[in-house]
Amino acid sequence: MKKFILSLFVYSLFLSFFIGQAQAVTNPLGAPNNKFGIHILFDSELPQAAQLVNSTNGDWGYVLIPIQAPDKNLQKWQTFMDKAKELHLIPILRLSTEGDYFNTSVWRKPKQEDIIDFANFLNSLDWPTRNKYVIVFNEVNRGDEWGGNANPKEYAELLSFATTVFKSKDQDFFIIGSGMDNAAPNQGTKYMNQYDYLKDMHDAVPGIFNQVDGFSSHSYPNPAFAQPPGKESNMGTGSFIHERELIRTMSNKQLPIFITETGWDGEVISDEKRAEYYKTAFETVWNDPQIVTVMPFILQAAGGPFQKFSLLNADNSPTKQYESIRDIQKVKGRPIFPQRTVLAAKTENPLKLPIKTFRTAEEKKRAFPLSQVAPEILFWMMGLDY
Repeated sequence: MKKFILSLFVYSLFLSFFIGQAQAVTNPLGAPNNKFGIHILFDSELPQAAQLVNSTNGDWGYVLIPIQAPDKNLQKWQTFMDKAKELHLIPILRLSTEGDYFNTSVWRKPKQEDIIDFANFLNSLDWPTRNKYVIVFNEVNRGDEWGGNANPKEYAELLSFATTVFKSKDQDFFIIGSGMDNAAPNQGTKYMNQYDYLKDMHDAVPGIFNQVDGFSSHSYPNPAFAQPPGKESNMGTGSFIHERELIRTMSNKQLPIFITETGWDGEVISDEKRAEYYKTAFETVWNDPQIVTVMPFILQAAGGPFQKFSLLNADNSPTKQYESIRDIQKVKGRPIFPQRTVLAAKTENPLKLPIKTFRTAEEKKRAFPLSQVAPEILFWMMGLDY
């Protein structure tokens, strides 16, 4: 009986060490929050991102970067995290696959194995903040983002699986659903209207929006990335409002909002007008208290098809819209940082575990006096026979 009680005591002690480490995501709006963020494509852009989102007395703004399935370089991504911490940037990583090998016009449809690999890899990194923000893929209501055929049932099931897997690694993973193309029409499986897609997700996996920690909105000024800022249109800069109202009917949670893409087309709207639109949008549309961050797409395109959205010119000089965002007064964010804990405190006479190869089960038992430890649990944890 004494042996059983001792075992139970030590088992509880070990649980207090490990389960006690299990935390949960914190509300990013529960403390001063700098909502300004920016979407980048390359880790080398972090210093420029910090100059923008932490300008005018701001601190701890946000930066979003996609991570592709083949790009799991530990040194690269830990350096990214370390640099983000140094520059006071809160990283959001958006999961991505790669162009389909057999059809380069679409992105490969992700599998459960991709989720497991991403979770293992991202859990191996030392993040700068306690919340580890992860967006599970991108604009999945477009067929070209989902292996050629938009499928809300498949995505809802994979999102549910991702939430379970990431949370099993660390409860601090803050899981955000994919941002949707807010201008997509209903066109078979090539495109799906985002509101119909969201409803079909819920029908396929009831309660899916209770599982995630936040939702991502691509509140572009559509149609044509060219409309003035406003709250009314369900496909404009206020589309997050309409998404939120729909999700509320399918969830008992009030999900924080992450506007992870937005911006005006520079080939249609002048730089001066875009600068004016950004100022107006932040003052009248994106001042919603449930918004965690607004992240224009994109900081730097360096030519190519995204140059018309870029906040920096091809020569790296700032555009008027960049200057407009830079000059808006910001706040000093105060995110929650990881809790660094030590599993075992130092003592004057610590239990020293021998480093040797045991030949017999009897030798294993003699190496650990029963008077010092509860035998069953310790031997079980160390893979020994008792």
